[in-house]
Amino acid sequence: MTPFSEPGVEQIFASYPETVRPRMLALRELVFATAAALPEVGHLQEALKWGEPAYLTPASRSGSTIRMDWKARAPEVCVLYFNCQTTLVDSFRSLLPDAFAYEGKRALLIANTAHLPQAALTACIAAALTYHRSKA
Repeated sequence: MTPFSEPGVEQIFASYPETVRPRMLALRELVFATAAALPEVGHLQEALKWGEPAYLTPASRSGSTIRMDWKARAPEVCVLYFNCQTTLVDSFRSLLPDAFAYEGKRALLIANTAHLPQAALTACIAAALTYHRSKA
């Protein structure tokens, strides 16, 4: 497991219920693994944005921020958030219409009980982490 560099992020993950924490940790690891496989991304920064774990590419500035969270008001899903000013979620919806439930232009909803669609998630995470490079 990738060590936490931000105590606040670690506290958020520790606060998730036992039934959800493994899924959220798996999503976190997938973000780090995807970033590590993309040399152009460089160092991945973990931070809190809007009280949620967020992943940024400050050194390369190659990507758009990815946030993730689980909320008690929607306990059946984990959520990956993307900047709604980008075309990311619209692209995901076009390319992967059945892989996820989508929330507007900003989020992928991942059912807690379903198999984690790693290939589809990796593609979405990679697109976000290289969003500004692909626009150039």
